[in-house]
This record gives sequence, C-alpha cells and structure tokens, in this order.
Amino acid sequence: MATLVTEARVLEGPGTSGDRRPAQELSQAVSRLLPGLEAESKLSRRRALEGLQRELEEGAPLPPSADFQELFGRLLLPRLLRCLGDPAEKCRALAVQLLRLGLSHGARPQDTLPQLIPALTQRLAGLGSGQLVEPCEELRLALVELLSLVVQLCGRSLAPYLDEMVRILQKTIVDPFPDVKRESCKLAGDYAQSIPDHFHMQSESLIAPLMQTISHQHSKVRVAVIQATGLVIQFGNAKSVDDVISHFAQRLFDDVSQVRYAVTSVVGNWLLHLRDRYSFFHKLIPLLLSSFDDEIPEVTELAVSLWEKIGLQWQKENEDDLKDKLDFASPPPSHYPKGVIRPVLGCRELIFRNLSKILPAICNDITDWVVGNRVKSAQLLAVLLLHAEDHITQHLEVVLRTLYQACSDDEKSVVSNSHYMEQLLCCVQALIQVGQEDCKESSLQLMEVLVTVMAVSGAAGLSEKVQETMNLLAQMQKYDGTLDLYQQHMDRLMEWLTLSHQDWNCHSVELLQFEVIVIQSGPVLGKALNYFIPIIKTCLLPTKDPQMRLKLFTVFSQVLLKAKDTVNAHQQFHGYLETVIKDILVPNLEWHAGRTAGAIRTTAVSCLWALIHSEILSSKQIIEIQEVLMPQIINTLEEDSKMTRLMSCRIINIFLKACTDIIDPDKFIKIYPELLKRLDDSSNEVRIAAMSSLISLLHCIKNDDEKSYLKSNMQFLYKELLVHLDDPDSTIQDAVLGVLKEGSILFPNILMEEIEAVKYKHRSLVYCEQLLQHIQSTTSVL
Repeated sequence: MATLVTEARVLEGPGTSGDRRPAQELSQAVSRLLPGLEAESKLSRRRALEGLQRELEEGAPLPPSADFQELFGRLLLPRLLRCLGDPAEKCRALAVQLLRLGLSHGARPQDTLPQLIPALTQRLAGLGSGQLVEPCEELRLALVELLSLVVQLCGRSLAPYLDEMVRILQKTIVDPFPDVKRESCKLAGDYAQSIPDHFHMQSESLIAPLMQTISHQHSKVRVAVIQATGLVIQFGNAKSVDDVISHFAQRLFDDVSQVRYAVTSVVGNWLLHLRDRYSFFHKLIPLLLSSFDDEIPEVTELAVSLWEKIGLQWQKENEDDLKDKLDFASPPPSHYPKGVIRPVLGCRELIFRNLSKILPAICNDITDWVVGNRVKSAQLLAVLLLHAEDHITQHLEVVLRTLYQACSDDEKSVVSNSHYMEQLLCCVQALIQVGQEDCKESSLQLMEVLVTVMAVSGAAGLSEKVQETMNLLAQMQKYDGTLDLYQQHMDRLMEWLTLSHQDWNCHSVELLQFEVIVIQSGPVLGKALNYFIPIIKTCLLPTKDPQMRLKLFTVFSQVLLKAKDTVNAHQQFHGYLETVIKDILVPNLEWHAGRTAGAIRTTAVSCLWALIHSEILSSKQIIEIQEVLMPQIINTLEEDSKMTRLMSCRIINIFLKACTDIIDPDKFIKIYPELLKRLDDSSNEVRIAAMSSLISLLHCIKNDDEKSYLKSNMQFLYKELLVHLDDPDSTIQDAVLGVLKEGSILFPNILMEEIEAVKYKHRSLVYCEQLLQHIQSTTSVL
C-alpha cells in the first residue's frame, strides 16, 4: 500500500484551471482502489475494477493527456494487463474496457506497446499449442477490437511488433467466432496500411488463414476476408496474387451479390494501384471482366466503371507508345453491335496485348464439367471479342474451335453467348451464290463448314437451312444430291476427323461432326469403313470418356439398324465383324460398378441387338458371335434396366435358334438356371421372352446321351415351371404351359410324376389336366 501511495505522489501536480479534474485528486482515488486488484476474492477484484471504471468514466473530466499518460502507464497498465488473465470473466471484461479508456486518453499510447503487445499476443495467440487461451468468444472479440484501437492510435509505431501482430492475426482470422473473424480481417487491412514499408516482409503469412476463411458460411465474413486480402496484398507482397486468384474466381459464383461486389472492387483496385500490376494483368483482367454480365446491376456498373478507369490510366501511362493511335483514332468496325459502347483505346489495347495469355484458359474452362464455369467462360469470351476487334484474326483458329464447343453445349446460356452460326451459314450461302461453279475448288472446305454448323446448331434450329445450303452446293457442281457430295469428299472428311479422334470427349465438336457425317452419308459410309471402324474402336475403349461412349453407341446402333443401307451397303462390313465383336462389344459388356457403366452396357446390348436384327448376318456368323458373347449376354440378364434384360433374352433366343447342331450339355446347365430366374422378373414382357428362350434351349437337346446327362436338371426345371404354372396372370400361365409341353417330350414320365405330386395343390388344376392329356397323346403317338 505504501508503494502505491508513493507512486501516486510522484504523479501529484498542481491543479488545473476550469472544471477539469486535478491530477492529484484522480491519483489519490486510483491509489485507494489498486490494492483491491490483488485481493483473493473474485468479488473484491471485481468491485475494485468497477470502482476504477467509475472514477475514469463517471467522474469529472480527466486531467490533461500527458498527466493521465503518466498515471496510466505507471499505476494502471501493468495491473490491468495482469487482470487479463483473471479467472473471473467479468474481471477480464472490465480490464479490457479500462485498457481502451486508458489508451484513448493518453498522449503517447505508443509508450504502452512494450507491455501491451506481448500481453495481447499471449492472450490471443498463446504459445502455439493450438488451444484458445481466452475461452470467452465475446472477450476475444473485445481484445481484437482493442488491438484495432491500438493500430488506429499508434500507426507506424507498431512496425517493430510485426511478428507478434502476424501471429495474432493468423490465429484470430480462423477463430471459431464469426465476429472475431470479421474484426480480425478489418484489423489485418488497417495494419497493412499503417506500416506499408515493413508489412511486405510478413504479408504472405496471412494468405493461408485468409483463404481458409474465404468460403465461410456467413457472407459478411466472406466479404471481410476479400477486402482484407485486397489490402494485405496491395500493401504487402504482390506475389500472393497467384495464391488467391483461384479463390477469388470461385467467389464470383457466390450466391450473395455483396461478395461478388467485393471481389470486383478488390480486383479493380489491384489493377489500378497494385505494385507490379503489369505482371498480373493477364490473370486479373478476366476476373474483372467476368463481372460485366453479373445479374445485379450494381456489380456490373462497378466493373464497367473500374475497367474504364484502368484503361484510361494505362493509356496515360503509355501515351508515347499509343501516340499514333490516339492522334488518328480508328472508327468502330462496321459490324459493331448496335447499342454497345465501344471501350476506350486503353481497354482495347490491354485486351489485345494479353489475349494470347487469356484465351487458353477460356478454351479450357468452356468445356468444364461445371455448368457455371462454362457459362462464365462463354460470357467472358464475348466481352473479349468485342475488345479485340480485328486483332482476333491472329487467334481465329483457337477462337473458332472454342466457339464450336460452346455452341454445342447443352446449357442454353452458354450457347446464347457464342451463337454466330447463323451468320456463318449466311456467309457460306453468299459464297456459293456468288462463286457458282467455281465453288468446286473450295467444295471440301465449304462442306467442312456446313457439317460443323449442322453439328453445333441444334439449339438454333438451323438443320433445315444447312441441308438447303448443302443441296445448293451439290447443285452448283451438277450433282444429283448431297450423297454425291459425301461420295466425293468422304475420305477427306474422315481423314480430317481421324487427326484428333484420340483426344475426343463428350464436349468435342469433332464428335458432333462425326455423328453428322455418319448419319447423313447413308450408303457412302459403307465405303469408308476403313476410317469409321477404327474411330469407333478407339473412342469406345473402356478408358475413354463415358458420356462420349454413350453417344457413340447410340450413333452406332442407328446405322446398324439400317445396316443394309449404311455400313453394309457395299457388302464390306463382314470384314470388320470380328473387330466389332471382340474389340468393341466384349470390353463394353464387362461388368463395372455404377449407373454410367450400367448405361454403357445397355447401349452395347442395344448395339448387338441392332446388328443381329439387321438381317445381314448368316446363321454361321450368329453362331460364331454367340460363342464369344453368350457369357456376357447371360450376365446382362441381371441388369437393372428392363430394356436390357428384355433385349438380352431375345438375343439369347436368336443365338439358340441358330444352333442347328447338338448343344453342349455343360452350356445347357449354365444357361437354363439364368433363364429360369427371369420367370420371377418384375416385367411380364421379360418373363415371356425368357420362356421363349427356354423353348429354343429345349429344342437343342437332340440325342439320348444328352437326355441321360441332363435328367436331373430337367427334373428340377419341371418342378420350377410347375410352380409358375400357378401364376395369377393367365398370359404367364399360357406361356409356362407352352414351355412344359415342348419339354415334355424329353422325360414324359418324370414330368407326369411331378404333375401328379402337385396338381391338387394348384389353383389352376385345369392347366395340369391339359398338360397330362398332352403328354399322354404325344406319348401314345411316339
């Protein structure tokens, strides 16, 4: 107590004029309360802190700042900092409030930093254990707010404490409490601005926690993180742009417009003010221009405004290089869209100079599996084309390829940003009408364009116009029709597609071009099997894109259903039959888990059914096919798809009917149980098809040796069929009766015994009687 009084006396000085409280009076009041801070009782400590609060807040105005600074630094600061670790939450809260009050009224708050910063670091960042030292989230928020006040008051004086401040921020930015995250982001931005000459040395350490928090569920936190990141990088190390660019791009898809607005604002300010910004133009420009098509007008207006400022600033910085273009400004292109304001020269030049770096990323994203990415890429491509104007010709091949892909997209919003196909078709029509017979020299190139337009213009309904244009091209060359065009160019068209078929996927425009050529060429395809089959074989490998395989199997089935008029129009398909069976169908009929794999097996079975049903195969060829494919087709009887099970039953039936020789008993034993299982199928159509196949299977047993070997199997088959003879559906009963009648000739006595054993248990006694009569009549004839 004596020590405290002595310290207080040092601060005593002459009173002040007016109504300001004398320093001596405040010193004496504080000295009386200080011993309470050391009391063992929680209540006593709390009362002492509340007393101090009353003295400083509710009493007369405080003495001049210099006097108060001395009082606060010597008497209050050390003790209040110790109170930050008080076991009582209320005491800690009062200590924080008193610290804020003391810092606000002191003349030299920077003098407190040597004691204050270590104490706050210990309280907020701990010793690296990972556990929170301050357990109360409201108090952690109060401590971060206190630190924000310190930054506001001390500014550059905090430069020596860079390591401690970064340690604190690394912890508080990822704090579980959202309000602490938000205040920490604000603190990070303020601190970055306060010491720009030093902050770059540690700024990269804050990027990881910021990016960890950028996807937080609270939109206000996401906005705070984006704004903080903008300042941390602007006043820190610009290299961190590479670490945040992908996260910012993702936030452009955020459902909350304020988040997208924040990204747009930060990126725009980087393009205006970031040191080394020229190095990042090609990475940042796409982000800003992506906001041109935002659904919220405020975001779009901000992006357009910032972009114009950026263009004008860059134009001014480089006016020597642009002197001629500024003095002799070129008019807008004649075909420039109506109602669209032409960007300033600086904006156009920025795009032109960075286009080669931006385009590859757009070409990649426009085929992304995420619809949102494809839409954004298509929108951005349209903006770039408006800026690039005639400079785009240098990149025409890449742009056209990208536009082909965009126009073939299933998403309408992707197509709407890229649809120039109708104009392209008009150009081709004009060329043909002007060139007349001279078009023959460019016939192949025009054909390629027309095939492409037909391939990608499904959404625009241009197919009929394309067909009319193709007829016109044929007419100019005195051909009878478009088939003559295909006849002339088929090899070159197929060679054109063969160059890239190894790299196709479901989004490849070449896949659509291939489909058009295959379907439209009709009988001409039969002469191009040396191209067609290898392409199909490669693209239907199990390692290829599943969606592409589904599309190609559908196309293959279409031409096989009309095989006489397509693939076998010139009797050449049989030379490729082994490749089709062993290299295309067998690998795709193998079982793999998943819905897509199941869908591929269904299309493969459809393809086989189309081939068999096309009537181009001899019985010998069908027998050869069944020797290879019967095991796979039997496996497909268990597929989830009813259509697959039905087609598989029918294929097995055709396989069995083609077997004119005696069937191997072991094969019989493998087949009949699988067909028998289908009698329990949920579809009556499948059940009847299975019974039809059973009849064909029974017809294959033709000699006594086989009959003797299969006696026990036949007895089991009879028993199972008699069970299904009692089915409530009369259609099924009739079908089962038909199978039993066909099979009765093999072991009539065994079947009669089985009937006698169950006929009085059956609801359908009449069917049993009919069957017995049939057996007796056929046996007597024999």
